[in-house]
Amino acid sequence: MSAPTALITGGTSGIGKATAELLHSRGHRVMVTGVSGLADSGLPEDVTVVRADARSLPDIDRAVEQARRQFGSLDLLFLNAGISRPGPIESTDEAAFDALFDINVKGTFFTLQKALPLLGEGASVVFTVGAGEGVGAAMTAAKGALLPLMRSLALELAPRRIRVNAVSPGMIDTPVYRRMGVSRDMLESWARDVPLGRVGAPADIAEAVAFLASDAAGYITGDNLVVSGGIGVHSRP
Repeated sequence: MSAPTALITGGTSGIGKATAELLHSRGHRVMVTGVSGLADSGLPEDVTVVRADARSLPDIDRAVEQARRQFGSLDLLFLNAGISRPGPIESTDEAAFDALFDINVKGTFFTLQKALPLLGEGASVVFTVGAGEGVGAAMTAAKGALLPLMRSLALELAPRRIRVNAVSPGMIDTPVYRRMGVSRDMLESWARDVPLGRVGAPADIAEAVAFLASDAAGYITGDNLVVSGGIGVHSRP
C-alpha cells in the first residue's frame, strides 16, 4: 500500500509547516507551496517545497502539475495559504482589499478546482478559515466567504466521496503576529482571555487537520472545526 499524499498551500511556516511536519512524521508524502522561506523552511529534506503565489493561476497550475507528476494523486489538499490585513474601513485601500480576496478566496477556489482531478474517492479537503469578525470589514468579508464556499463544495463533491471541511484557528502563535508587530509578551497577556489559559501552537491546528484528513473523520463533511481554546464558546448557538 502506497503512502498517503498531501499538498499544503502556505506550507513553509506557521500552521502549514507544522501540518507538513506532523503528516510527514506519520508517513505521508508531502508537498508544500509558499512564496517566502522556501530555501530555509527547515522542513524534512524529502518534503517537496514549491514556489507558488496563491493569487497566480499559472503558479497554481505548476504546483498541481508537479504534484501530479510526483504523487499521481492526492489524499489531502490543505488550503492554508492566506493573509491577514486587519484594519478599519477608512484605512483599507483597493490594493489591500484585492489582496485579501485574491489570496484567501480566489486562491483557495482555483487551487481546489485545478487539484480536483487528483482527488479520488476518500480524499479530504481542508480549508483554513480563522478569525474574521473584529479585525476589519474587508478581512471579515474575505474570511466570511470561505465557510459558505466550503459548505457548498462539500455538497457538490459528496457524491464523489470527497470530504470538504474547515478548521478555524483561534489565537495561534505564528509568524503572522510578528509581522503585525505583536510580541510574544503581548500574546501571553491576551491569553488571559482564553478559557484554557494559553495561546495556541501551530501543532494544535496540525492535529485538527490530521484528524479531518483521517479515516476517523470519515463521516464528517461540510463542518468547521473551531480550535480556539474556548474563545467565544458562550456566544455560539
